[in-house]
Amino acid sequence: MLITKAPHPSTVPDRARVARVQRRTLWLLSATQVVGGVGMATGIAVGALLAADLGGVAVSGFAQSALVVGAALLALPVARVMRGRGRRPGLTLAYLVGALGAALVVVAAARGSLLLLFAGLFLFGGGSAANLQVRYAAMDLAPPDRRGRHLSIVVWAATVGAVAGPNLAPWADKTARGAGQAGYTGPFAVSVVAFALAMVLVWALLRPDPLVLARAVARTPENARTVSAPRRGFGAALREIAASPRARAGLAALTIGHTVMIAVMTMTPVHIGEQAHGDVLRVVGIVLSLHIAGMYGVSLVTGWLTDRIGRPAVILVGVGLQLTACAVAGTAGHDPVRLGVGLTLLGMGWSGTMVAGSTLLSESVGDANRPAVQGLSDLIMGLSGATAGALSGLVLTWTSYPTLTLLAAVLLVPLLAAAVRLLGVREGAVTGATD
Repeated sequence: MLITKAPHPSTVPDRARVARVQRRTLWLLSATQVVGGVGMATGIAVGALLAADLGGVAVSGFAQSALVVGAALLALPVARVMRGRGRRPGLTLAYLVGALGAALVVVAAARGSLLLLFAGLFLFGGGSAANLQVRYAAMDLAPPDRRGRHLSIVVWAATVGAVAGPNLAPWADKTARGAGQAGYTGPFAVSVVAFALAMVLVWALLRPDPLVLARAVARTPENARTVSAPRRGFGAALREIAASPRARAGLAALTIGHTVMIAVMTMTPVHIGEQAHGDVLRVVGIVLSLHIAGMYGVSLVTGWLTDRIGRPAVILVGVGLQLTACAVAGTAGHDPVRLGVGLTLLGMGWSGTMVAGSTLLSESVGDANRPAVQGLSDLIMGLSGATAGALSGLVLTWTSYPTLTLLAAVLLVPLLAAAVRLLGVREGAVTGATD
């Protein structure tokens, strides 16, 4: 049996220092989310439109899929870096790749190359991977009874950038066209600058690294346990998820809630563009801003409820909101007001499944494999969302937008059943967690 070795008392971080570092970390991560949110949302607003312009409506869904697949697959190397070296180098790498991807999209639009566009959007997903992993960094040093709230703080901070991003798209596009650049390149140029700034903020200021410090806290004499050293790696992380009902439920909430959101959100701009006259980007920008406000704007309340009434209950509320959203959007026709209401509810439901699901998953596994579990969850969540995004364009082409929202609602039924089952489980029972 291998014995866990506690650090020398002089190297043990005291609680007051940990609390100070956590406050500073939350401020920094929040600022990073504002900047990164601008970069991400600006590109998302026009990605499908650019793909439709270059290859037609049938392939427009693949634009979002390329981005989501990129975010999903990049989550693994980013998680590997974090597991070995901490949050700072992992987040820096992710933002760097996102900036390079946005630059490649600009080149693709200028050359009219659909292949280069998809390659650029794949790398652009690095920015999304970073923005997603930031939520886990916010939990590294959080007290157990405030994990949901601390996670939700940085999610909420993304509201400013995420809402502003789509509305910057028309201005950026007009500016780029006025300078003789190809259409839709302006928003991605903004993304390049935003991701580069986020990268610099993380690399220069995320010190001490919250994950490294959290591991030091876990090895203090009061927390150390005499146990066998756990096996590490993505295989061990997957087995750890499979062994915990609560971890499986958290992963299901993340995956299904995100998949439904991607499927409906991706095709809504294209659906609007089928009937809209005049400034399509303005209408799309307003609707997507409402959607993103729903995703992030209520997250503080979602985080408070996650700690107050429990993770399963908040997941159940999120599922109910997404079901309502599918009903409203699916019966809205081309009315931008009703579509805006539907997508706002869709985003609010995503907030419930994302915040509560992330919290439930992270606290249901041991600290040794936690970064690998978090990376795997983003991989699975991303690939499922990418599949939905790709198929959504085909569904819209072959059938209709109402059919797409109906199919999305059907996906929520298993999660609804899982959340109801979890309500009967004592909320404080955390399987395999190491606080």
